[in-house]
Formats: sequence, structure tokens, C-alpha cells
Amino acid sequence: MSNLTSSPLVSDLAEHLIGSEIIRIAGEINARVAKGEQIHNLTIGDFSPAVFPLPERFRTLIQQAYGEGLSNYPPANGVPELRHALSTAIKQRQGLDHGPDEILIAAGARPLIYAAYKAVVNPGERVVYPTPSWNNNHYAYLLSADKVEVATSPDNRFLPTADDLRPHLAGAALLALCSPLNPTGTSFSHAQLEAICDLVLEENARRNGQKPLYLMYDQIYQELVLDASPHVDPVSIRPAMRPYTIYVDGLSKSLAATGVRVGWAFGPAPVMRKMAAILGHVGAWAPKPEQVAAARFLAEPAYQEAILNHRAMINERVHAYQDGFQQLKQAGYPVDVIPAQGAIYLSVRLAILGRTTAQGKLLNNAADITHHLIEQAGVGMVPFSAFGCSPRTDWFRLSVGTTRMEMVPAVIAGIRKAFDALT
Repeated sequence: MSNLTSSPLVSDLAEHLIGSEIIRIAGEINARVAKGEQIHNLTIGDFSPAVFPLPERFRTLIQQAYGEGLSNYPPANGVPELRHALSTAIKQRQGLDHGPDEILIAAGARPLIYAAYKAVVNPGERVVYPTPSWNNNHYAYLLSADKVEVATSPDNRFLPTADDLRPHLAGAALLALCSPLNPTGTSFSHAQLEAICDLVLEENARRNGQKPLYLMYDQIYQELVLDASPHVDPVSIRPAMRPYTIYVDGLSKSLAATGVRVGWAFGPAPVMRKMAAILGHVGAWAPKPEQVAAARFLAEPAYQEAILNHRAMINERVHAYQDGFQQLKQAGYPVDVIPAQGAIYLSVRLAILGRTTAQGKLLNNAADITHHLIEQAGVGMVPFSAFGCSPRTDWFRLSVGTTRMEMVPAVIAGIRKAFDALT
């Protein structure tokens, strides 16, 4: 009789796939809140609809599209109405000429990122990305890629420099970048991205027509640049990057529409066709009514009004947290914060590794600090270790998507209390 417990009952890939650390921490917090504990959950990169509601006009357009009976399959690459609307919007907002056939619609950014990896990376080929960054480690694992994680530092706002990347691009299949960056809320400057683009162009010139190095540029937060920070992108800086750049974007973050699931990619037509073929087999298209509603909304003045209102709400919350942590720092507490430039995140340092709790627990790693914050501050944040950094990192991501303004003083007071509980 065989011993079924001696070997996995699923594939090796499934057996060794690591779950999301962010979802695990958020799940622990939600379970404790369900038991009556008061915890401010600043973990998930999502929005509370009670704080950030879907724009009323967009909701009306979605309901209208359902009322029109648009409930059958959409085309695999997206409804023509939305691809045409996006072609116009991309030209107006970024000055980039991408026709409807160079645009691919899917159910949010995630399947598009997966399809980009799948379309240009062979098993064993090199994928280069910075840490911290969101989910690249998991996508590289799913593709059996040779992942090269390039550590960054707060000195450069946790963004990779050309010098950081230079030793790793020879022979690589994909360079994955994001700006504004999840988890840090920081953005590339023109000069930083220009130098990286030049590296990619130099590498592809050396390949002399062989399979190129592609740049996947995740700009899902590009509408949420803060304090008038400019959004920069590869092809606008270096037009020669056009054959090698795969953009990923969507309305999930810009409209607090994470559950609506409308994302898009645009780039070289041959790559977009292959990505569409991959997603056609997966069935990862956005619902047809939401696509039609998005196309109509993009063409209305109400769209830009909604963006501006959403951005102002995020800006207000990010600055309130920044000010609160700066006050803690000025009061002598071991904290630091990097001013946010975009997205819905703030990079916060809690320099308490090696300290001991009142219960005698040594804070030895990021997980210990996370647990201490939940227990003593009533605050949940995500350590950068969840984004590929060392388990002993003391940097954290704070997400403002659930924040009512009256929460901010309570969060800062909780952090102060957690520090005061240490010896």
C-alpha cells in the first residue's frame, strides 16, 4: 500500500508557491477586528468605499451599460470603444502614439503583468527588478525565471539607479520597473529614468537583432502623482525605447475602482498580440459593461474631475501622516519617513530592532515589529520584507486607502505608545 503522505498531491509549482505576506497580515488583522479589537488596518493597497467611493458618474455609466444588455463576452483584446478611447487619452496625457491595436484590456493590471512575463520570458531566462517592489518575485517564480533582485536604499528613495542595474542586464529578458512605486510612494526623476533607458538601449544595440531586453513599466499609479510631481515614462524620454517598452496601467487606483477590474497594457504590437493570445486562453478579460462604461467616462470632463478629487484626498492623508511621523522624530522617537511623490503609500522607518517589549520579547526582525505594532499601537503596516527586502528590515509601507482624517492622530498616538512600551 502506497504512502500518499510521502509526496505532494499537487504540482511542484503549487506546492512551493509562497502566498502573499500582505494578505496574510491583513487577514490576521481582520480576524482580530472581528473579535472586537480596535486596529487601524493600513496594510492593503486598496480603498475603503466608505472613504473613497467610486465616482457617482462612473457608477451610473456601469449600471447603464448593464441596462443595455451588454452582458456577453467582450473581444479577447478589449472592446474597440475602450481601446480607441485609451489611444486618445494616452496621446493627450503622455504624448504617446499607440493605436487601438497596440492596446490590450484585461481584468486589472495583474493578468497583464503575468501575460507580459509569459510573453517575453522563457523558463530560466533572467528577470531583473528592484527590491522593494510588488509581486515580481512571485511572477518570476510562476515563470521559472532566473530572478535577479537588485537591492535599493533610502538614499535613492528606494528606486534603482542605472549603476545599480548595469551589472545585471546582459542577457536578461525583462527589466520590471514601477513608478510611482508600490510600496514606497516614490517616483523616478527624468534623469534617473533617462539613464536606465540608455542602459536598455545600449544592451539591445549589443544584441544586434537578437531577442531584445524588454522593459515592463508599471504606471498604475501615474494619475496619483502628488504635489505636482511630474510623471515620467520611458518612451517619452527616449522614443527609441518604443519597441522594447510594455506599459501596464488601469483605473483601479486612479478612481478607487479596485473591484471594477479594468486594466490595460500598451506597447509593441507583436508583443500585445501574444499577450492577448495568452489571456484569451486564461479568460482574464474585464467585464464588458465595465469596459464600455470606462470608455464613455474617459471621454467626459467628469473623469478628470474625479481624478483631481481622488488625488486631493490622497494627498491630504499622506501629508497628515508625514507630519505626524515628523513630529515623532522631532520629539526624539526613532522614526523616519520619506516624503511621498505618488501612489497611496508612505515609506516609514521604525528603528526599534534590538529593543525589548515590556513582556521581555526581543524585536529581532520585521515580523516582530509588525506584531508589536498590532498589539501595542493598534496599527497594521506591511514591512518591506514582504516586498523582497531582508527579514530584518525596519522600513514599512503605510497605505492611506482606509484612512478617515480623524484616524491620523490615533495612529500616530498608537505608534508613540508602542515605542513607549519598549525598554
